This record gives sequence, structure tokens and C-alpha cells, in this order.
Amino acid sequence: MTKRFTHLHVHTEYSLLDGASKIPELVAYAKELGMDSLAITDHGAMYGAVEFYQECTKAGIKPIIGCEVYLAKGSHLEKNNRGMYHLILLAENDTGYHNLMKIVSIGQLEGFYYKPRVDKDVLRTYHEGVICLSACVAGEVPQMILQDNLEGARRCIQEYIDIFGKDNYFLEIQDHDLDEEHKVSAELKRLAQEFGLGLVATNDLHYVQQKDAAAQDILLCIQTTSTVDEPDRMRFNNDSYYLKSYDEMEALFGDCPEALSNTNKIADRCNVKMEFGHLLLPEFPVPEGFDAVSYLRHLCEEALPKRYEVVDEKVRKRLDFELDIINTMGYACYFLIVWDFINYCRSHDIPVGPGRGSAAGSIVAYLLRITNIEPLRYHLLFERFLNPERVSMPDIDTDFCYVKRNQVLDYVVRRYGQERVAQIITFGTLQARAAVRDVGKALGMSYGEVDEIAKLIPRELGITLEKALNGSKDFRQAYDTRPEVKKLIDLAQSVEGLPRNAGTHAAGVIIAPHNMKNYVPLQQGSEGGVITQYDKNKVEELGLLKMDFLGLRTLTVIGDCIRFIRE
Repeated sequence: MTKRFTHLHVHTEYSLLDGASKIPELVAYAKELGMDSLAITDHGAMYGAVEFYQECTKAGIKPIIGCEVYLAKGSHLEKNNRGMYHLILLAENDTGYHNLMKIVSIGQLEGFYYKPRVDKDVLRTYHEGVICLSACVAGEVPQMILQDNLEGARRCIQEYIDIFGKDNYFLEIQDHDLDEEHKVSAELKRLAQEFGLGLVATNDLHYVQQKDAAAQDILLCIQTTSTVDEPDRMRFNNDSYYLKSYDEMEALFGDCPEALSNTNKIADRCNVKMEFGHLLLPEFPVPEGFDAVSYLRHLCEEALPKRYEVVDEKVRKRLDFELDIINTMGYACYFLIVWDFINYCRSHDIPVGPGRGSAAGSIVAYLLRITNIEPLRYHLLFERFLNPERVSMPDIDTDFCYVKRNQVLDYVVRRYGQERVAQIITFGTLQARAAVRDVGKALGMSYGEVDEIAKLIPRELGITLEKALNGSKDFRQAYDTRPEVKKLIDLAQSVEGLPRNAGTHAAGVIIAPHNMKNYVPLQQGSEGGVITQYDKNKVEELGLLKMDFLGLRTLTVIGDCIRFIRE
């Protein structure tokens, strides 16, 4: 019999300051162990889903997209301290993936109270195509068992069967040498027989290899602002929360072989296909009698005599050439969208930049007043901006007065509908110096001691601890001669590059063809407003339209100066 096992309960670096598994390393180690499928189930969010999918596909491993959601005790809309349960949800197919995005978005946008929470009504509405596991000891059924409330456990199991269907609900057993787990597993085995349900063995994976346990422990200290020596701080009971091999899982669950084989049955059922490179452009509302292509030409023709004193053959030829490429590549709507909000700015006294980057090489952009630089005069190439040989989204970066930037965003939301517009997430990561400072604090070192070491790291763009060790003599000497510094740097290197927190991208805005929840999971931004859970590179790879709305203080100052001069 082929030895095969699939990890279905997996936390990556995107379980922020809790998971220490860097996705490329996680996938590479699963491959090394001969695994052919792997899941991602981060806490309450799907930040890493696209990167995980791409890495797995590249490695020839089947990606299973999931999430460990928080289930409110009661309605997710009630903000109270009644607590919550954990629940593992896995997307079985594309319908399940879209439903999972909706469930996660609702948890973040509607149910957020300390954590993003959903309730059973949300699960009922979006259960289709979703496989559910009962989760770790923090799950609802395990909690009932731990409270010796077996009747309550039975009631819950029946409720989950009613929501997901008998074939889509599994009881999850784990063994990290916790007394609670032993009690729960014994009871779940009996309940599985009673209800005719499948058992699933999982490892509550938070780091890639056993040796990474110390790095994950440091992350928990950073998250809870505590030090490693504090006796009552949050910590894992041992170092068993890693990507275990088939043999290691069999050693734990050998008395229950179906719990191992069921992981593969679930993996075989899960088939989500993410599509990349397809354009997902919103429709621009054109006047009656036009389509996007003819309306774009109409606007350009209308602008020709206003922009050029003499419309010669050179101008005509360039315009026809550009429109031909724009239309062939399907970007007419894109130009109209940009023209529309810039037109709004110019008619509402919102200072806009004259255009920069490769878009300045387009006569169409010049005619539509998207840019104010005449490309023929300066011999600017359109091909640098749009080129059929290199199919990528055109990128028109637009600078606005930073005070009035939100007015432009509000206009776009009104124009296309709130459900179709979102800003983009960005992740603050533990860079070299920050990693040293955070780890030093977690180790209980004094501020002065840590500060002295951090200041030895050269102030260079993109500096890493490895580069600093190779490039700074003083830093290397401290590392080689002082054991406490070596420990600090080694631990800092193990968490370096991990995401620390989520924020809102300074400029990126997405406009989707339909409801945004159909394309990406969403959450509240750090500055209010809705943001995507996938970063700017991932939303672009998925084919969504990304605009850069950059607020520039310089434009505000120029605008104010002009106003003062007029006054």
C-alpha cells in the first residue's frame, strides 16, 4: 500500500504572528516528504491563498484552499464577550472557493469583534462546495466534550450535518500530547460511529520543521508583547506542531487508519482552479448608440482640434495606430474609466498631476487629458506603455492633491457601486532591524543592548541580516564573539521577512466587474474603507483592474499657491 497522507490543518506565515511557516519553505518540505497535496487554513483570513496555490502548482502538489474560521456563540453581528469556536473549512470546488471568500469577507466586514467571526446562518447560506472539519480542541464539538456535555456535542454534530451534509462534515482528531486532546479523540471516535461520520487526523501545523518551534514561540511573544521567560504567557505545550511525515502521523494514529486515509479522500475531492492572466475589466457606462471602442474614438476625435492647431497625417497615423492596439488588447474601457475620474477632478477643482511614467507616450492619453505631455514632440514611444508582444495591464499612475484624494475615491465608489470598489492590502514585514529589535524585546534583553546591535546593521535599501553579517565587520564580530548576540541574530533571521501586520496600500484601488467578493476575500482597512486580502501583485495576476491613486503633498502645495495668487 502506498503511504500517503495530506495535512488539512495548516497555518502559514499569514496567520499573523502565530504561524511561522513561510509558504515556499512549507511547500518545498512537503515535496521533500513525498506529499502530493497540502492545505492552507490560516486563522480567519485568506491572505496567502494565491501565493500558496502558485507555489504548490509549481511544485506539482495539489493546493487545497481553506480557512480556520472563528464561529461566534450566537449571531456574528452581536458584539459581545461570549467567546467563539474554531472551525476548519475547505473549498471542494470553484463554487466552494467563492463561497469561502464570501464567508471570510463577512467575518471580517460584519462580524469583526477582536477576531473576524461568522455564525451558523452565514455557513448555511454559503455551505455549497465547502467541506467542514470539527477543528482542534477550540472547536464547538470538542468544547462540548470537554465540558462533559455529550448531549450538546450530539446536537452540534447534527446541526453541522444539516448545514454541510453528511459527506461534507468530518470529525477531526489531533495528538500533541494534550490531555484535552486525548479525552476529545476518544469521544469523537465513538461519535463518528454513532453518526456514521468520517474521522480525520490532523496536526495543528504552525511551523515547517520541528527545529522552527523556537521561531514560532518568539512570534507569539511579539504578538502578545511578552518575554520568553514569563511563566503565564501564551505558549504551545511542546514542539510537535510541524509538518509531520506519513510515518510520524501513522505512529500517532496507527489505531485509526481510516483517519489517515480520509485525509487523502478529502484531498482527492478538492479541486479548485484559480485563473490567471484573464482580464476582469469593469464595463464603462457609455452613452446610447456607442460601445466602448466607438466612444473612445469619438472622445479622441472631439479633442483633436482642441489639442492640435494642425491635425496632420503624423498625428492621425499615431492616433489610429494607438486605438488599433488598445482595441485589439481590450483596453478601451480602461481608458474610459481613467478619463472619467480625471475629468471629474478637473471639473471639481481637484489638482491632478500632468502624468508620469510610460503613459506619457500615449497620444490617446494626451487627447483625453489623462496626461498633459504631447508625446510626438518629445519622441515618446507608445510601445513602452502598451505592447501586444508583452501582454500586461497598462499602468496609468495618477497623482492627486493628497487632501482631496478621498473625493476621487468617493466618486469612483458612487460611479461603480460600493460592492465593486476596494483598496488594496499591504503587509508590514519583520525587516532586518525590526526583527532584531522585536526578538531582543521578546528575549527580555535591555533596550540599550538591543539598540547597540540593531545600529550595527547598515542602513541600506533591502538589507538582510545575512547581508549585514557579510558586509559589516562590527556586526559580524559581535555575532562571533558574544553568545547572547548570536542567539538574538539566529532567532531574528528565522522570523525575518515574515508579515507582522496588515495595512492599506498607499495608492492601489481595485474596480471589479461585479461584486468584489466574487473575486477576492475582503476586510476592513486600517484607515477605514474596504480592502482586498490579496496584495497588489496577486490581484493583478488574477486579472483585476488596479489603479494607482497617489496623494501628493506637492500638488496640494502647488494648488494652494495658485489659489493664493488668484486671491
